[in-house]
Amino acid sequence: MPAVERAAALMAAAALAGCSLAPTYQPPSVAMPADYEQVQAPAAAAPLPQTWWQAFQDPLLDRLQQQLLQANPTLALAVAHYDAARAAAGEVAAARLPQVGFSTGPVRQRQSDDKPLRSATQPAIYDSNTATFSLSFDLDLWGRLRNAAAAGKARAEASGDDLAAARLSLSQQLTGLYLQLRGTQAQQGILHGSIEDYRQALALTEDRFRGEIASELDVSRARHQLASAQADLDALDARNELVRHAIAELVGAPASGFALADAALPALPAVPADLPSHLLQRRPDIAAAERRVFAANAGIGVARAAWFPQLSLSGLLGGQTSGGSALLEAGNRYWALGPLATLPVLDGGRRKAAKAEAYAEFDAASAQYRATVLAAIRQVEDQLTLLRQLDAQHGHEQEAVSAARRAEQIARDRYAGGAVSYLDVVSAQTDARQAQLGLQDIQSRQLQASAALMAALGGGWSR
Repeated sequence: MPAVERAAALMAAAALAGCSLAPTYQPPSVAMPADYEQVQAPAAAAPLPQTWWQAFQDPLLDRLQQQLLQANPTLALAVAHYDAARAAAGEVAAARLPQVGFSTGPVRQRQSDDKPLRSATQPAIYDSNTATFSLSFDLDLWGRLRNAAAAGKARAEASGDDLAAARLSLSQQLTGLYLQLRGTQAQQGILHGSIEDYRQALALTEDRFRGEIASELDVSRARHQLASAQADLDALDARNELVRHAIAELVGAPASGFALADAALPALPAVPADLPSHLLQRRPDIAAAERRVFAANAGIGVARAAWFPQLSLSGLLGGQTSGGSALLEAGNRYWALGPLATLPVLDGGRRKAAKAEAYAEFDAASAQYRATVLAAIRQVEDQLTLLRQLDAQHGHEQEAVSAARRAEQIARDRYAGGAVSYLDVVSAQTDARQAQLGLQDIQSRQLQASAALMAALGGGWSR
């Protein structure tokens, strides 16, 4: 072939090697809200630090989070999956590079006496020593290997996002459990105070009974009230232990013997007045879903390329002797160089089915992406709505606590003066206790909803 023709052929092959049969990639479109309607908070809210749970300003929570990142077995499993995905991506990408090999075979063999075309001078037993270097390179004219490598890389990136999503989910679980534990401890403190008040009230009632001022019914009511509060405290103790066990599992520690010192509820972080929807783009589950759409799009290119010829270059260089001469002597060398083209003609519909499968996988990945985005929007809206409702409920419950405490004091004073029965005291004290527990429960739920909002935004609301 003349030099001009060879150059033209090489240029044509290079041009074909740069083409791709994958469709032009466009992420699936989902209508995103510009901002969120439910935000009602102070305008000047400090942005969250990178470790979003530090917004609660609790050093123990921060230490537990660090322990989770180091020792949680579920997170370790996600890391292993990510490492495997990266290795698989590297394996696929390696097919684009030239493949070089070496083989050698010192063989002693015997040939048949009736071997066709065997001459009379050929020995029956002889040595055959070979050493061969081989080189092959797929020209990838239609982008089959490049799209396969791009899909593998995207799947590895999706696995990395899965790891980030697992880390975020576990951090949210730990934060929620920790805040629940602190809320339970605060309720325990309320009940301890109520039990002490009820003990004093029971002692006073028993004194009045001995002085024939109060009835035995009043004493029974006082005892019932004390026992009921103690039963409520026992239930809180049991719930507290179960939460401790769950925290221990998350941080990779045995549940038995795991303890946390008591502490007050953290402060409630202020939600910024505006939360642009682009914050959702940081969510690792959305990023993972988008990468899988990209991988499926590249998979279409792989399936399309199977309908076109595959061209590769191969070469051999080696030596072969019958045992007596050096392998690399000029007379013992052999070589081969040339292109290899393959094109399946009849495959029973295999390529057609593979192409249909690739398009279906793209449709499925796109649908999953849209579902993930819509679920993320709903989760943010849910937590914003919950925070708004809890804020209004908190104000009303504070009024209820003030009124209940005032009613309790009036009832106790009037009972001491003999103006009302002990039933009025019991009713007022029960109302006051329930109001305080209700207020504490709302404060705990506000903190947990705030943590859930941070996680729904991909880890806080800092830009």
